[in-house]
Amino acid sequence: MEPIIIVLIILVVLVFIALIKTIQVIPQASAAIVERFGRYTRTLNAGLNIVVPFIDSIRNRIDLREQVVPFPPQPVITQDNLVVNIDTVIYYQVTDARAATYEVASYIQAIEQLTVTTLRNIIGGMDLERTLTSREEINAALRGVLDEATGKWGIRVNRVELKAIEPPTSIQDSMEKQMRADRDKRAAILQAEGVRQSQILTAEGEKQSSILRAEGEAKAAALRAEGEAQAIRVVFESIHAGDPDQKLLSYQYLQMLPKIAEGDANKLWIVPSEIGDALKGLGGAIGNFTPPTGGGSIPKPSSPNRETPPID
Repeated sequence: MEPIIIVLIILVVLVFIALIKTIQVIPQASAAIVERFGRYTRTLNAGLNIVVPFIDSIRNRIDLREQVVPFPPQPVITQDNLVVNIDTVIYYQVTDARAATYEVASYIQAIEQLTVTTLRNIIGGMDLERTLTSREEINAALRGVLDEATGKWGIRVNRVELKAIEPPTSIQDSMEKQMRADRDKRAAILQAEGVRQSQILTAEGEKQSSILRAEGEAKAAALRAEGEAQAIRVVFESIHAGDPDQKLLSYQYLQMLPKIAEGDANKLWIVPSEIGDALKGLGGAIGNFTPPTGGGSIPKPSSPNRETPPID
């Protein structure tokens, strides 16, 4: 009785194992390679799959999602014989699980070596300055070569990025000094430009101020001249309106003579010819004056025989 139970237990275990081997569940975005007696049979896609137990075997499970692989820094020699270290990052995706399994032993290692050799060919034709400023060009050239070479492996290279380009330490120091000198130069140019602009604005301000000051002085002089002319005109009209005689004009003329001679700088005094007429008129006025003999008011001097012509 006991041997029968043992046989039944063994049969149940074998059936259970066969069921496990028969039912294969493949996750989404994955694929599995099935071999029968060591030969490729088919590719299992995502979902529930049935295989023949103990005859079919799963050779490889491949992730079909896009993968990111960073490669370590690689020394590359530029056209001007300088060694630079370049870090690269590859974005790839498996499009054919069968080709990725059987066409190449290790597609990751193959992509890495192909990237290194292609990168050296591209950088070898560029100098350091162009290498540092042509990342997009290098990325495009590297991606084109990798995508063409990995197509037969069932791999599609979506993007290639240069993560870092590190020139030698001595070159970095020289570049830093050059950048510092360029910054100092730009700062000096900006400062000089600011000083020049300030001087231009100051000169423009002084020019406008001088123009406005000159216009103000011209207007003030014009107003003063107009005021003096108005005053002369009023005095002249007042004199004509008062109709003064020759004696009054002569007396006023003599009163103005000391004012004409005022000032320490007047070394030469020119007596105008009209002073004779003024003295004659004043002498005539004094000759006609008779002092009083007693008390009373001073008699009014008699008027001259001739009339004093009015002033025009």
